Amino acid sequence: MRDLLRLALDLYFYAIFAWVILSWIPVTPGHPVNRFRRALDTIIDPVVRPIRRLLPPIRLGAAAVDLSPLVLLFAVRIIRGFV
Repeated sequence: MRDLLRLALDLYFYAIFAWVILSWIPVTPGHPVNRFRRALDTIIDPVVRPIRRLLPPIRLGAAAVDLSPLVLLFAVRIIRGFV
């Protein structure tokens, strides 16, 4: 049971990482990568949204840096360490 939970947390960690990388790549709405990105959105965005409310994106001139995925990555690793 513990190994299964660790595997799930590892998969979620890599899904977050892929979600961040894919957010940097512009794709058209009909592209298969966009469908994969939307699937990742459904499992990651509900968890990132509350973190984003507590830690809004940091403004750097005209751009903003969203640190909420980084916080979630650390949280998943910390939780995995306790399992």
